[in-house]
Amino acid sequence: MLETNMVSRPLTLETLNSTVDVETSTAPVPLRHRMSTRNRLLFFVVAWLIVLMPFLFWWSTWFGRGLSDSQITEYLNDDKRPRHIQHALVQVGERMARQEAGAAPWYPQLLQLSSHPVEEVRNTDAWVMGQDTSTTAFHETLLTMLQDSSQIVRGNAALSLVRFGDAAGRSQITALLQPAAIEAPIAGRVIDTDRIGISVRQGGLVAKIQNGSRTTEVRSPISGRIRTLSVALGATVAANSEIATIAPSSEQVWEALRALYLVGQRDDLPAIRYYERGLPDIPDRLRQQALLTENAIQARATK
Repeated sequence: MLETNMVSRPLTLETLNSTVDVETSTAPVPLRHRMSTRNRLLFFVVAWLIVLMPFLFWWSTWFGRGLSDSQITEYLNDDKRPRHIQHALVQVGERMARQEAGAAPWYPQLLQLSSHPVEEVRNTDAWVMGQDTSTTAFHETLLTMLQDSSQIVRGNAALSLVRFGDAAGRSQITALLQPAAIEAPIAGRVIDTDRIGISVRQGGLVAKIQNGSRTTEVRSPISGRIRTLSVALGATVAANSEIATIAPSSEQVWEALRALYLVGQRDDLPAIRYYERGLPDIPDRLRQQALLTENAIQARATK
């Protein structure tokens, strides 16, 4: 019988660890998968587009972007893109405000745009014509625009007339302080509404009314905040019945108060005093301007 000199070692924690270390060190290391060059490029392009596209949209719709003379002429005649017309109008208005003589060649187009079918274009045009109070044709056109079908256009025309020292649009200015009532254009069932207190832009969706297979969207005539809702979801409404009121935006109220500071009368005080109250939804600057406006009206009445 063959004898062996090997002596068995007891299995201890030390020997177990050394065995594990050896096995671990000799185990194959898994390969790390690297992204291919094509996938890296694709990832980079997608990330770049996510950043670039919002910038390009902002750049194309920002009215502060400068335009050359030829671009202004082109944009003013672009009936397919009303925002191009607005962009050009803003640029012309800025030149007029700086009293640049180079703006005069576009004056005939400004007069023509006062009857443009798009409300936003007429609204911007009314503001622009108030930048040059030496042009009689602008004054006469703004007086005509006081009869516009749009409340916001009438209001902007009235504000521009104040620059001419003309208070003919005083009632339209006072109306800018009042909530805008929204009526149902058709009879039907209310299938969607927004909530009280929600901010809306001019043209923003307030409700939807369904009559048979026909669905009509009800939109806000002004920018502001939904003050009241007279209908509930699922309710049936009659045509021309009031469904909501929109409180005017702070910017609209601010401009109206400043104009009434110059041309307001005592009959306007009830609408002005609403903004003197210490309510959470009335900013301090509006409250202060309302007080200043009332003081100016009272001083004129005393004289």
